[in-house]
Amino acid sequence: MTALSRLAATVEARKGADPDSSWTAKLFAKGPEKCAEKFGEEAVEAIIAAVKNDRENLVYEAADVLYHLTVMLAARDVSMDEVLAELDRRAGTSGIAEKASRG
Repeated sequence: MTALSRLAATVEARKGADPDSSWTAKLFAKGPEKCAEKFGEEAVEAIIAAVKNDRENLVYEAADVLYHLTVMLAARDVSMDEVLAELDRRAGTSGIAEKASRG
């Protein structure tokens, strides 16, 4: 099992947990909109670290981005497997061709 699969399984398991005992459950309790907001905040922090060429902080913030992306997806009942399947579907396809296919 990959780290991303373990993360997705852990996040999914926290959906019904007590918000007082789990940060993930606390995020779910605040609703999908708050989960999306937190993802956005972490993405901005990762961008800032990248712009500043702060490698150590970028690694830290990228992990936060992946965590909060996983929470946001789970809050909208989108599984990591669905996202990974979409990546597999795109494998070997030029990014330019893929964007053009969306019209």
